[in-house]
Amino acid sequence: MTTDGGSMETTVTTSTQAETKTDSGVYVYSIIELSEPRTFGKIGIGGRGDEVYTVHYRDLAAVVVPMSFGTLFKTEGDTVEFLKDTYDALRDVLLKMKDKLEVGLKVNWDREKVLEEIEQENEELRRLKAEIESNQQTSTYFARMQLGRLVEQALADKADAYVREIYDQLREAAIASRSNKVIGDKMIMNAAFLVGRDHRETFDAKIHDISKQYEGKLTFRETGPWPPYNFVTIRLQLERSAGV
Repeated sequence: MTTDGGSMETTVTTSTQAETKTDSGVYVYSIIELSEPRTFGKIGIGGRGDEVYTVHYRDLAAVVVPMSFGTLFKTEGDTVEFLKDTYDALRDVLLKMKDKLEVGLKVNWDREKVLEEIEQENEELRRLKAEIESNQQTSTYFARMQLGRLVEQALADKADAYVREIYDQLREAAIASRSNKVIGDKMIMNAAFLVGRDHRETFDAKIHDISKQYEGKLTFRETGPWPPYNFVTIRLQLERSAGV
């Protein structure tokens, strides 16, 4: 596992024997550390009211539900084989992610207010804008294009600077971070942070302090806590016997 913005990645190959095909497969929600069988009630996806329960191998359990479409495994036996063949990798993941949470953070900006700040800081941009505004009849297409490029570059640089500052201030409150794709023109940051369960309040307080620092320019939306989806990736290559 990395602690500098990366994700822990494990490549796993599993092999299962051919089994009798059924009309309903087994959809695996998650893998948990649990020795005794447990049911979670009729809360299965798809609106059918399927029972969600555990399938076990040693001290690991797959939380599953019968499904007729979009299944990961055909039978409970396949699920047990999966747990058996990937046991060491799954135990390693659970150990490294124990007592850790994922917290999402989305940051949007007020583009016009940020642009006002940029104009105050950038003398060349102010000069070119004033020249165009004072000579609207004679200002050239080239001058307007140049202004547009300056504005877009200045905005991109400012967004990068804001994001770097936010990451730097959150570095000590989080174990790791991961940057995800931003959505839309207003969003400048879409990140996931791996946070120790006992440091969640500290992380939240830090977000609050940062949001006050950028009040009026940036808005912060925190989501979660979630399981650490962004920090654990297990790729599965299922090999079945010929004729399946």
